[in-house]
Amino acid sequence: MTEKYQPSLHDADAPEQDAEGGERVAKALARAGVSSRREAERLIEAGKVVLNGTVLTTPAVKVFPGDLLTVNGKLVADREPTRLFRYHKPTGLMTTHNDPKQRPTVFAALPKDLPRLISVGR
Repeated sequence: MTEKYQPSLHDADAPEQDAEGGERVAKALARAGVSSRREAERLIEAGKVVLNGTVLTTPAVKVFPGDLLTVNGKLVADREPTRLFRYHKPTGLMTTHNDPKQRPTVFAALPKDLPRLISVGR
């Protein structure tokens, strides 16, 4: 008979947990497209992140497959596999998600149905 998996909080500083893998909660939220890592830390500090029914008070927690992670009561989806796209940027577009000067950006020019994208390189 196999044992049923019981999700639990995992301490990121425990050496036995590092051997098992897992991912720090802020990184997991960033990879899922919820927020940046820094914004995820602010969400945790505000008490808006729950892991397996426990409100997180520190970002020094690891998330493992099967864990239930929610932000503001909404379940965070598993991250998508990493993919690499090559894009030849037209002249005049800025490579940023948000330009304070309201100039046209690469991300605004791309199709809206693409997943969360991050620029790498030039």
